Amino acid sequence: MKIGIIGAGSIGYNVAKKLAPNHTIKIAASKLGDELTKKAEAIGITAVDIRAAVKDVDVVITSIPLKSIPDLPKDLFEHVPEHVIVADTANYYPLRDGHIQALDEGKVESVWVSEHLGRPIIKVFNNLMTHTLVHGGKPAGEPGRLAITVAGDNEEAKEIIADLVDEIGFDVVDGGKLVDSWRQQPGTPGYCSEFNKQELTAAWGAANKETAPQNRDEVIRSFMEKGDQLTHEEMLSLNRLGNKYQPETK
Repeated sequence: MKIGIIGAGSIGYNVAKKLAPNHTIKIAASKLGDELTKKAEAIGITAVDIRAAVKDVDVVITSIPLKSIPDLPKDLFEHVPEHVIVADTANYYPLRDGHIQALDEGKVESVWVSEHLGRPIIKVFNNLMTHTLVHGGKPAGEPGRLAITVAGDNEEAKEIIADLVDEIGFDVVDGGKLVDSWRQQPGTPGYCSEFNKQELTAAWGAANKETAPQNRDEVIRSFMEKGDQLTHEEMLSLNRLGNKYQPETK
């Protein structure tokens, strides 16, 4: 499969690295330079500019800060065929992105992204931490395999993205339609909490849209207060405590 990734940060780059052995990957960032070229060459993929990332591909994954979505070229997808799947990994953090009125008033993040891109999108890879992505994948069927949610309105596109998730090493929980993707946004029980499929399904169902923004802000403040020396286990614990949910154990 041919995949274009816009964003060479911790999620975009590591998704590219995981998929590189079996797919043709192009990656773009805010600018095409020596640094991006070297990073791409190190994992056997190609560095391109943003417009090239969406040309002649089967899937486009946007993995940039949510606040940067409106800065993408307005006509970026104008000549991209409708069958090309567009997936997005962005999350809204007002302390980082600044306040966006529509989102503060309750619009679902991914719906907002879809409107700006002018394309239907699949929401994926937004609710796992970088450490989880890099180190947490396991072969299908192996005990303790973690899961992530995939949301969107096109079932065929969701299945294709789900296959990529499985390839990377994670089970998939159906996250419903794009309007349901608030259930995997920051501050919800299943956000960056490292659950298996059964646990994540329950967490998805327990999400509360009204309390999620407050939970999100409390968690990010906790991260900021603790500084940049947090271990992965400490970050996981803060997420679970901040999201105010613990899975049932049997």
